Formats: sequence, C-alpha cells, structure tokens
Amino acid sequence: MTHAIADSRVPALLDFLSSSPTPWHATASMAQRLEQAGYRRLSETSSWQLAPGERAYVTRNDSSLIAFQLPKGDTSLSSLRMIGAHTDSPCLRLKPNPAQASQGWLTLGVETYGGVLLSTWFDRDLGLAGRVQVRHADGRRETLLLTVMRPFACVPSLAIHLDRDVNSGRAINAQTQMSAVVMQLGEEAGTPAEAFNALLIELIEEQHGVRVADVVDFELGLYDLQPAAQSGLKGELITSARLDNLLSCFVGLEALLEADGSQGALFVTTDHEEVGSASACGAQGPFLADVLKRINHYVGFDSEEGYQCLVQRSLMISCDNAHAVHPNFADKHDAGHGPKLNAGPVIKVNANQRYATNSTTAGLFREMCREQDVPVQTFVSRADMGCGSTIGPITASEVGVPTLDVGLPQWGMHSIRETSGSADVAMLIKVLVAFCNREQLD
Repeated sequence: MTHAIADSRVPALLDFLSSSPTPWHATASMAQRLEQAGYRRLSETSSWQLAPGERAYVTRNDSSLIAFQLPKGDTSLSSLRMIGAHTDSPCLRLKPNPAQASQGWLTLGVETYGGVLLSTWFDRDLGLAGRVQVRHADGRRETLLLTVMRPFACVPSLAIHLDRDVNSGRAINAQTQMSAVVMQLGEEAGTPAEAFNALLIELIEEQHGVRVADVVDFELGLYDLQPAAQSGLKGELITSARLDNLLSCFVGLEALLEADGSQGALFVTTDHEEVGSASACGAQGPFLADVLKRINHYVGFDSEEGYQCLVQRSLMISCDNAHAVHPNFADKHDAGHGPKLNAGPVIKVNANQRYATNSTTAGLFREMCREQDVPVQTFVSRADMGCGSTIGPITASEVGVPTLDVGLPQWGMHSIRETSGSADVAMLIKVLVAFCNREQLD
C-alpha cells in the first residue's frame, strides 16, 4: 500500500494527534480548523440566528463539539447526514490531591480513566496536559489549557530481578503501582502538596507568560510524549496515542469540510465515551438533541412533530475504531469477521445492540462504499467473548435517529500507543464525503 505515503491528509492527521493530548485540546484544535474554513462559532448561552447555507459550530464543556452545514436555498431543512465520534481516550488522570512523597521523590497519585491497558504506561516519557482554573492577583478567575511538552514524569517498572513472576501474568495494582515519579524533593520544597502547587504555577507561567496567584482546581492527565508517526517499511501504518478515537474525529471533520454544502450535514464529537457517556457533554446527555431542536426551530418545520420528522429522515454514522486481526492473536477473532488494516472501513455489528447497526443502515453504507469503489469489511465479536460499545446505541436510543456503527481497523486498542493503517484514512473520508453530499438517505 505504498500509495498511502502520498496521501496529504496523513501529515495533517499526525499533527492533530500529537497536538491533542486531551479532549479539551482536541476540541480547541477542531474549532480552530472550522473557523479557518469559515464556520461561525455559536454560544449555547445566546440566541441563535440561522439561515439556509449557514456553517456554524458550538462547543460544550470545551470538550465536545457539534458543527453543521445547512443546505443552500430557501427550502426548509428536512434531513441531516450526521457523523459522530468521541474526543476522549483512556489515560491516567491526576487525583484531586495527587502529591505524595516516597523515598525522597515527589510522586503523583493517578486514577485510571476508561479501560487503560496499564502495562503500556511503564517507562515512557510522560507529559502533563489538561485544563486548570487559576486565580490572578486581582482576584479574577480564569480557565487555561496546560500542555507540558517535555518529559515531566515517568512510571518506572520494577526490575525482573525483584519480581521473577512479572512475565507470568502478574496483575497490576493501579492504586499502589502506577504513581508517577516527578522530581526529587529537597528540604526547601515544603510539603508534597506545596511543592506540586508551586510546580504548577511555574508551568503555567512558562506556557502562558503570566504569574498566577493560585491554582484553584484542575483536570490534568499524563500523556505519552512520543509523537504520532507514519511507520512500517512502506509507510503502511500510523502509530500514535489516542487513535481511539481521535482518528474518527479527524476523519469526520475532514469529511464535513470537504462536503459540497448541497445537503444538511452535521458532525458531533462528544466527551466521556470511554466511561459511559453519562454527562452533560457526553452522548447520553442532551447536547445533540439541544442543537437539533435549535436547528429545527430556525430552518426546519418549527414544531415538535417537525422535529421528529427531521430526526427520522436523518441518519447517524457513528465512527469508532474496530479491532483488526492481530498477527499474533488471530484466534481472538471470528474466522469470518476479521478486519484487516488498509482494507477499508469496517461495519460493526452486534446482535445484543452493543452497536446500533441494522440491515437497513448497513445496506446504505455498503451501497455508498460500492459507489465510491471503496472496500468494506465487517466486524462481529466471537460468540464466547464480550463486546465493547460506542456512542452509536446511545445516540440512537437518546435521540431516536437511525444509526449504524463503522470504524477504521486498528491494533492495540487502549494501549498508550495504538496502530492503524495509513491507507484506510482516505477511504473512509471518501465515503463520508459522499454521505454528506447524498441527496437520498433511503
């Protein structure tokens, strides 16, 4: 698949992945991209004025985003082509009072966010990123993004000489064995909490050029400093942290921006999918429905019945990565449903509704792939194994919109460094652009 090397989108994807260590960073990056493309920022706390041909976006919690384009012309909006993804990824989040002293070192207690593959976090150069609320000298409070882009901490592993059973399936205790080592403490450092607070103030000044009076609160996590890369002998692979699910965020946004504007299209990416989506800015919350009702009010048939008609005439493609067949663990897949890297997007199916796909929605996606000359694959879990889930079933049940689940194949899901195929990116974008431009959804 040497043609993947020439795909101009891959460098842009790598930049997006490397610059988005948290959902807040990813959302800010996507917002910037939308504004560069002429999209207008809306506020949920203000009245909207929408008209045919409008291109706009709105964020919630600075970690979830909805962008939409309305069809040109004077006709009322009758349907939307929706693409969904999520901004969060499994990681190690700092506890509210993380600072600890151990053997003369400042260590930080962490909480696992989502289904973290813990073993992959040992012995990595870790940065620190998230958002902090600060108080300035004049009493003013402000929320700032913090990005420490140099080796800030590490979680050292234990030598095999001290744990001869380490390669025999030893369990990892997230409470006692995953604290991150930050710096050696001197007598002048004060308590661990004082040392950490002083360190945060220094880091904020280093990034933002302002000396804050205090750090009021924070949502911070550790992240792998190794940048995203196109790898493999012929550039066949993309290796990066947070491919699940920033890869889908990138693909969905690119599709929306490449669409011709002839049809109503919407891109939604929400936070907290990895922990169940039950939040105001998660897929189980009202964010999408709130925006759809506002859109229907201004350019649809402004009534409850009109809203229901809009929803039922629309279609949601939920994009979240799929498990590709692992060369060393091929037996973990059903023999007839083993997606491969660089072989096209994957339709995800589960009889117990862990995915929202049905034969009608899958049939339309297959037809679009056929029209665009893009191969399509199918994933079903082994019958003797559990199955993950996505925002697809949640969106379908909360909003009622017909939905299917698709994704790009990858290895190492929930590892600190995941792997996907570089050729797959352009293939899914091509299909999703055709979806955004498609006149009929039945």
